[in-house]
Amino acid sequence: MVDSTRVVYDSNDKSIITMLPPGEKKTVMLTFDDGPGRALPEILAILQEEEIQAAFFWQSRLLHPNRPWKKVLDQGHIIGNHSCSHKNLARLPFQEQLADLSKCKQKIESLTGQKVDYFRPPFGQYNSDTLAAASQLGMKTVLWRIASLDWELKDDPVQILNYVIDHLEDRAIILLHELPQTVKILPVLIQEIKKAGYNFGLPER
Repeated sequence: MVDSTRVVYDSNDKSIITMLPPGEKKTVMLTFDDGPGRALPEILAILQEEEIQAAFFWQSRLLHPNRPWKKVLDQGHIIGNHSCSHKNLARLPFQEQLADLSKCKQKIESLTGQKVDYFRPPFGQYNSDTLAAASQLGMKTVLWRIASLDWELKDDPVQILNYVIDHLEDRAIILLHELPQTVKILPVLIQEIKKAGYNFGLPER
């Protein structure tokens, strides 16, 4: 059974981003973790059709040259650091965390030619060393405000939609993943967010 109490997240650590900065219009931010994967082309097609920009937090082990990373950047999306292979960084000493984040950052930057400014810790797990490592590498740590729980809802994708829509709030960062069930509900999710009067945005770059 999925624990719905994990949908809304907040952090007392001011160095972590869970919300967009205040703006004149109601705005949310879509983020996609654990790519680049097979669902990426479908996600990009939907976002392009809806004229929406999002952030993708990628594992460098999956970033092969034939992945459509150029299309991601051409469409105005952000590519962020999600570690090399999705280990729980909080279980590692500082130097190992620093080495992992540095290797991931360098691989993304060397392939794309774009600076990586944002980092999301795998599983949302971090400690003071994680934050220090990200900061030392010039990256801001981004978590989320609303978790769709899409990784647990393969057999009930409608619930992904409900979790997000029921908890919408201005400036919220929404956690999604590059998964088939997410692709299935993404067009409806975007339309429902728009109907609720929200725009889509990204952090300042």
